[in-house]
Amino acid sequence: MKIIFLDHDGVICLLNNFGSRSKKNGYIGLNSSVESRFDNFDQKAVKVLNSIIEETDCEIVVSSDWRTWATLEEMGQYYLLQGIIKQPIGYTTRVLPAGLVYYHRDTESEETRSYEIQEWLKDHPEVTKWVAVDDLNMSVRCIFDNGDYMWGLPNFVYTPISTEGIKQTGIKDKIISFLK
Repeated sequence: MKIIFLDHDGVICLLNNFGSRSKKNGYIGLNSSVESRFDNFDQKAVKVLNSIIEETDCEIVVSSDWRTWATLEEMGQYYLLQGIIKQPIGYTTRVLPAGLVYYHRDTESEETRSYEIQEWLKDHPEVTKWVAVDDLNMSVRCIFDNGDYMWGLPNFVYTPISTEGIKQTGIKDKIISFLK
């Protein structure tokens, strides 16, 4: 099975989409509709994601913080409403690794999300190929002489431009290279 670990903000929900939920219904809470809880996905980013899915037949696991605001079924419905051709099959679990030491405050979220993805992979040995796509930089940070690394993800694609996300030049090809 091929998996894409997908963040939303800065990847498929771009800076120009931020705040669209407040334009939909005003009050946003867990009792409101799933469509009103979330900002819209960028439609060009959705086309890129759909193209990746069609070319690789990958499944989606949501690593975004959005996973805390909807059930998997609700998120699947939202994906379909936004035009994504596949619903996510799961969420990474929010965990904080025991003994995790933060060396730099800016990397706290990145290190934690990296660990959550690694834990999901440990629980799913059926995964044959995978990639994580995020605007948090989860690249491998420190490689030791024996080949081990401190933290980070070897199969990672960074989307640093929050107005472009997955649409950035070369991003789609990098993602597909991990899933082929």
